Amino acid sequence: MKITFWGAAGTVTGSMHLIEAGGKRILLDCGLYQGRRKEADQKNRHLPFDASTIDAVVLSHAHIDHSGNLPTVVKNGFSGPIYATPATIDLCNWMLRDTAHIQESDADFVNRRCDRRKSLGLDCAPVDPLYTMQDAERTLPLFHPVPYHQPATLFPGLSYECVDAGHILGSSSIVLTDSTGSKPVRLGFSGDVGRPGLPIVRDPETLPPADYLILESTYGGKLHKQIGHAADKLAEVVNRTAKRGGRIVVPAFAVGRTQQLVLLLHELTNARRIVNIPIFVDSPLAINVTAVHRAHPECFDAGTKAYLDQGENPFGFQRLQYVRDAAESKKLNDLHGPFVVISASGMCEQGRILHHLRNSIEDPRNAVLITGFQAENTLGRKLVRKQPEVKIFGEPMRVRAEIQSLDSLSAHADQKDLLEWIKPLKPALRQVFLVHGEPQQSAALANALHSAYQLDAQAPARGQSFDLIAM
Repeated sequence: MKITFWGAAGTVTGSMHLIEAGGKRILLDCGLYQGRRKEADQKNRHLPFDASTIDAVVLSHAHIDHSGNLPTVVKNGFSGPIYATPATIDLCNWMLRDTAHIQESDADFVNRRCDRRKSLGLDCAPVDPLYTMQDAERTLPLFHPVPYHQPATLFPGLSYECVDAGHILGSSSIVLTDSTGSKPVRLGFSGDVGRPGLPIVRDPETLPPADYLILESTYGGKLHKQIGHAADKLAEVVNRTAKRGGRIVVPAFAVGRTQQLVLLLHELTNARRIVNIPIFVDSPLAINVTAVHRAHPECFDAGTKAYLDQGENPFGFQRLQYVRDAAESKKLNDLHGPFVVISASGMCEQGRILHHLRNSIEDPRNAVLITGFQAENTLGRKLVRKQPEVKIFGEPMRVRAEIQSLDSLSAHADQKDLLEWIKPLKPALRQVFLVHGEPQQSAALANALHSAYQLDAQAPARGQSFDLIAM
């Protein structure tokens, strides 16, 4: 078995690992790289392999940095099966279409601005979308469902099994077994490991034994605050901003984070801990994703199931309004008085959140509440760093709104969680490859793994290959 790391190597986004075994080529994840626009477009658009030579994809979960470049691979000649859990497939059904729509819409928006610049005699180059709705539609029939704990044969001598990663609805950790040689080789892939006690989803499960492990390291050098801290800070920001008549703009991933925030706001409303102001979820994708959540109660934790048992909708309450129509979304920009708007994308890179930020960020009465990890060079990271000026749709804007971060809602395991998760795997593990982390986070986790368990852990570079040998 040979592995080559083509994404999430030395960075957090763009998860994509190429496995070669038994004469087959298999991708573990196929995500969008996010960061500097020019660099991201280059990496996403120009694949580091011939897509037509890929035999199958195994997908850990639906987040766009893990699934979002599947239509590009299909556009370039891939036509094999894509294996994922049933909930992941249902989420991708909406997410890939939504991403294609955003690619087309953002390209159209930029090109219209470009036309105006040209009419003034200014230089401007038009852009093409990374992929289209047609590419996304051609991708969806390739999905094949594989439930948790049910071994699946990919090809003769190649199989995999997945368990619940506890990260988002349908997320999985995977063991891929190559039995084509004299002895089997077992490669584990953590996907993104969640945190015990997260709202909505179940806790992460233990992975079956593996000889080698690809392990995420997003927070490999950090410890999270307790999840209860999130409710306190959310209430503080909402009440403080409402008092000065401002709006609270919340960039949030449509899958997982939006549903967590809605549930928290539901509980804060019931407890009368926040003022009575309108709350909007302005994301067609988040609305569709929330419907997928309702269709998969088998993935819920006990607390969320209790809402259902009592006949209560955990993702809806009187003060909450879901906004699907673009015209209704635009009307929010003219709304006076305090309100909360939750919108995608979570890293402020595309979609409706850019329009809300563009119309809110220069008013000191407003607040922007960052609720998840922000990759290097994204607009979200620039806001977290409190840069005095940022560009939105290419236009410089002064950041006068209050910027706050809600770190304790993270759906990623921290260092302590990762050490506990990997502990049962230690007896069989020979080597650990650290991905999905910035260099300092991966280095900290490598040191912790060596100190706690004497494990050999390293962070591969993009394009680096390793031969995995049976013992």
